[in-house]
Amino acid sequence: MLLAIDVGNTNMVFGLFEGEELRGSFRISTNASSTSDEIGMMILQYYHFKGYKPEDTTAVIIASVVPPVMYSLTNAIRKYFSLKPMIVGTDVPTGIVNHYANPREVGVDRLVNAVSAIEKYGTPLIIVDIGTAITFDCIDKDGAYLGGAIFPGIKIAMEALFMKASKLPRVDIARTEKAIGRTTVQSMQSGAVRGYVGALTGIILDMQKELEGDARVVATGGMGRMMAEHCGLIDDVDPNLTMDGLRRIYENNREAFKNRRIAENGTVEATEEG
Repeated sequence: MLLAIDVGNTNMVFGLFEGEELRGSFRISTNASSTSDEIGMMILQYYHFKGYKPEDTTAVIIASVVPPVMYSLTNAIRKYFSLKPMIVGTDVPTGIVNHYANPREVGVDRLVNAVSAIEKYGTPLIIVDIGTAITFDCIDKDGAYLGGAIFPGIKIAMEALFMKASKLPRVDIARTEKAIGRTTVQSMQSGAVRGYVGALTGIILDMQKELEGDARVVATGGMGRMMAEHCGLIDDVDPNLTMDGLRRIYENNREAFKNRRIAENGTVEATEEG
């Protein structure tokens, strides 16, 4: 069984794969102050809930955009699973041709998304990951990563509005029936959702022009489904895009995942492929 871990700015998402099937997933807050024991015990609690044992896992793959949490996370995997995890971009390549001016600047999660999306939806392609930040990633007809855009997430924007405007409250993010809000809460909700739909629409249209064709648009991330309901340019919503990308990278690099089991004496011994 493969344990895939996506470390984002807000949450760490854990996915359990048996072959191509995602058997379960869960998330915990990304916290750089968490110890390896805290992380390990939370993972084990989920395993117990699902009826799995740590030794059922034969490989671990991690994609992370939060370096400070990696020491505790990798130590948790080594201590509680007796496995040396593989880090995407460090231990295994994504396999994507990267045309960014400085390829190292691209968040590895964006490339992992591209691996999955290309296989599932074809090219050319625009991937919109709507989470803490909103990232737009463009894939050309040949399957190469071109670059994209980064935009503050809607939750960040609403929190900034609450913090900087003393009379404005925290509100739930929801689309109002009418654009003209009749209360402060309605006005904030209308502006937030309609404003972000307008931003998504504008950026996507500009990118489609530069890609010289009707690029398919795939949304993912925590708020991908909600925003897709109001943005007609989004063709597909795929909440498990990153998890599936990690699985595919594992499948493409199976040889590198051999000999990752840590023996009691601290040496690394052979593992069977999961």
